[in-house]
Amino acid sequence: MTAPLSHTEFSEQQAAGYNRIPVARTILADTDTPLSAYAKLAQGPRSFLFESVEGGERWGRYSIIGLPATTWLTVEGHCLSIYSAGDCVDSREVNNPLDEIERYQAQFRSAPAPDLPVFHGGLVGYFGYDTVRYSEPKLLDSCPPDELGLPDIMLLLAEEVLIFDNLRGTLTLVINADANGDDAYGRALARLQEIEEQLPIATASFAPIKLDVEADSAAPSVRHRTQQGEYESWVEQIREYILAGEVMQVVPSQRLSVPLTAAPLSLYRALRNLNPSPYMYFLDLDG
Repeated sequence: MTAPLSHTEFSEQQAAGYNRIPVARTILADTDTPLSAYAKLAQGPRSFLFESVEGGERWGRYSIIGLPATTWLTVEGHCLSIYSAGDCVDSREVNNPLDEIERYQAQFRSAPAPDLPVFHGGLVGYFGYDTVRYSEPKLLDSCPPDELGLPDIMLLLAEEVLIFDNLRGTLTLVINADANGDDAYGRALARLQEIEEQLPIATASFAPIKLDVEADSAAPSVRHRTQQGEYESWVEQIREYILAGEVMQVVPSQRLSVPLTAAPLSLYRALRNLNPSPYMYFLDLDG
């Protein structure tokens, strides 16, 4: 439906100093859904799906699908590591990981693309709750034990993105081309063609999910990180802090876990059906 920018336009943006140039093509996709498109094209390690429901009644206009990233970064404590094609290409201790991430992001100069939604590529992932300690050093003494061994921060460099327009029934394929690469324009066009050819012939395979729970079915085995007595003592201590004027608001929380045999994407499908929300996301971070 919509052709990508011309080679001349691409060269002009290269000459202007941009090192990431979005090359996009819009196609008709009114027989697909964001979920089926994700399952066909993107399902795999280091991919993502962003969706939304507005007013609790209708789907948001855009859904964003990130194809598996080949570059990503992690932060564990003060160790920042950068990976490319599965190999760690840089790992070092840093004073403030947040500042380093900002510097890493600043190296990318993305060419303007007024015809695309605001987000069409960039860093996608999570900042764990404990990253607050990078900006609030006073909290270092209260660092809880690391029971899961997960990175404090993990960010994917989303360079291949699909934008589903739920209003128009179209799918925009975006390749954020590395303008410094050999034949960057030709490689981007070839990749667009490859993705487009996969869409109609690929078949999304979904395992059946059961949304209703039988009344006599056994309750799942729930593991509480904190016992009831300990949790209640937290609440009492928080009340004392509030009365003493030490704090204004505290959200006591704990982690609950249950065994899961279903595929993670099946769990996401069930959740989006039972409780659609303004911000829904599925990230496969291969961990």
